[in-house]
Amino acid sequence: MRLGVVSDSHGHVEVTRPAIRMLESLQVDRVVHCGDIGSIAVVELFAQWPTDFVFGNCDYDHAEFATAIERAGQTCHGAFGDLAIGDRRIALIHSDDRRRFQEAIRSGDYDLVCYGHTHVAAIERIGETLVLNPGALYRANPHSLAIVDLPTLEATIIPL
Repeated sequence: MRLGVVSDSHGHVEVTRPAIRMLESLQVDRVVHCGDIGSIAVVELFAQWPTDFVFGNCDYDHAEFATAIERAGQTCHGAFGDLAIGDRRIALIHSDDRRRFQEAIRSGDYDLVCYGHTHVAAIERIGETLVLNPGALYRANPHSLAIVDLPTLEATIIPL
């Protein structure tokens, strides 16, 4: 299974569309959005995949976003997602809550921790945990996303 990982769209549909096209071309099976979604219009762009969302520090109206995400047939995890996909356990967090972010990494409970907030792409292995920031769809140079092959737990940053 191929997982697409995006973050920090900040409501900008025009910078999210190239990411959607890239995810289509890479034939991902599922997508996670690591927060700072920014607008309901961005949520709707991910309709073709099962997509998991968490809130970022710029997602102010949680109730409105949660309703829109559920209405779109997607999954809203609030501030923290604890996902089981295949044999993998995945934490999904924006990382503005540094304590919770560090706890997820140090716990050893997760094969993969996906995060955003910094707008800087990064792949790091801490113990047995792969820690991944896909970069950002907005206010990053270059804009980027990530792909994870879940069976092998190999991640790749894709510049847009």
